[in-house]
Amino acid sequence: MYSFRLALLVGSVLALSADVHVRTRTQPSVVLDQATVVGQPNGTVIKYLGLPFAQPPIGDRRLRLPQPIPPYNGTINATAFGNQCIQQTSEAVSLPSTVPAAVGGYVASFLARADVPFSEDCLNLNVVVPADAHPESKLPVAVWIYGGGFQIGSNAVNPGEVVVARSIEIGHPVIFVAMNYRLSAFGFLGGSEVKEAGVTNLGLHDQREALRWIQKYISAFGGDPEKVMIWGESAGATSVALQMQTNGGDAEGLFRAAFLESGTPIATGHVDNPYLQSIYDGIVADSGCANATAALECLRAVPADVLKAAMDKTPSFVSFRQLNIPWNPRADGTFIPRPSQQLLLDGPIAKIPFVVGNDVDEGTIVSFGSLNVTTDDEFLDYIHSNYYRNTSRAAVAKILDLYPSDPAAGSPFNTGDKYAYSPQFKRMSAFQGDFFGQAPRRLFVQHLAEKQPVYSYLSNYHTVDGIGAAHGMELADVFGGGPLGDYLIRFAATLDPNGDGAFHWPRYSNSAPLLLTLDDTVPALNLTEDTYRAEQMAYLTKLSLADPM
Repeated sequence: MYSFRLALLVGSVLALSADVHVRTRTQPSVVLDQATVVGQPNGTVIKYLGLPFAQPPIGDRRLRLPQPIPPYNGTINATAFGNQCIQQTSEAVSLPSTVPAAVGGYVASFLARADVPFSEDCLNLNVVVPADAHPESKLPVAVWIYGGGFQIGSNAVNPGEVVVARSIEIGHPVIFVAMNYRLSAFGFLGGSEVKEAGVTNLGLHDQREALRWIQKYISAFGGDPEKVMIWGESAGATSVALQMQTNGGDAEGLFRAAFLESGTPIATGHVDNPYLQSIYDGIVADSGCANATAALECLRAVPADVLKAAMDKTPSFVSFRQLNIPWNPRADGTFIPRPSQQLLLDGPIAKIPFVVGNDVDEGTIVSFGSLNVTTDDEFLDYIHSNYYRNTSRAAVAKILDLYPSDPAAGSPFNTGDKYAYSPQFKRMSAFQGDFFGQAPRRLFVQHLAEKQPVYSYLSNYHTVDGIGAAHGMELADVFGGGPLGDYLIRFAATLDPNGDGAFHWPRYSNSAPLLLTLDDTVPALNLTEDTYRAEQMAYLTKLSLADPM
């Protein structure tokens, strides 16, 4: 249904503005500083692609904080995507023959585009506007931060034309902005040397710099810098939460609302822990910098492909370590003052309205890397050594009772004994989905619901045979003109997801913890209580707060 709607939206044409700043009858353009930026019309929208928002982080600027872009001048052709940031290439997981073929297509939807170049020079963003927008339009702005485990992804993967076209159709026109940010070793290198140099969590600093760019320039496109909503999925949603937490919770006027899909502050510890130090030391050695007087300076000087090759040897979310990857943002004393879940409970956070939700089967797609874990003892050994290293074995063992090995109790949920690709797969999926997805969201909403407007959802929508309502499945709805996308548009425009005769979505409260629940069955929208697996999630949260990764 949505692919048909997408075709209608993209193919429809509204009356075009004759404004001199957005000349859509010929070549649309905007003026930034002393530059004319030429865009590309596409039906009811205009795209301005690949605009640099910071100086290229190359040469001596590699592994340093992003630097503001100098004033624009000349003519800028913004009709093609800019470079994607360098991605981590991981060894492919060999899926069992019993895994349905549709799973492969789902996984491929998250990968960066092969037809767009990769480069360190990747700090660019895209702006998609209604075709009749002009500098006095003052439209709300939805700022997209992509996911991909802080290892993969780009602003070219989910173009925003359908979101903008749909916003026009439902009477709440918005502007869509999507930024790139540095990934893996280029953006999230850890270790004590990196911390001492003040260059940790660089990808988050990139995002912040893009938000500053938006404040400076979005008016030229017809956007209102006072009506910015930041929005992301997975690593992008975790980024949104961290942008809400940093700077003592002061948003600096950069955004007024947030929309988080399958991501919140997660159970990560410090950026200079022994694990991350070993990763740093390994990359230094593999880059030929072990004997250098200043290893970090050496890493700045080696060819990018040398650093990438060293990075590619490190764990990823499809490897055996699964969610305990070296590239998750971690506390550095500056951008993230303390472990983010601990900071949530006793630290400030931007007091803005937000939406946050999960897919039912968050853990399925990230649990194929441990198929060789087949016994109860191996499962216990795995979660103890990988996730709760400093917790007693007896305390971790309680998880085995809370998440039994019975496939009928595991994820994908409500599928009986089906999809048990190994004796522990469905148990691992249920545990990991709660560990990084469901339990952190519940902590997030329960802690903040009485302090600021909160809306929460649960998606059991667009399920895929074999992995259920997997992590990221709701993106097909949000970027395809579906009901969750409409709620998002209204929230960006009005700070309330409701209206236009849509099914009513109440605010979340601890006395009435209601979730907007999306199903493939009829009715597609209903309300359910956020009380499922309460004992399990409370226990995981207790362990995670005491012993973050």
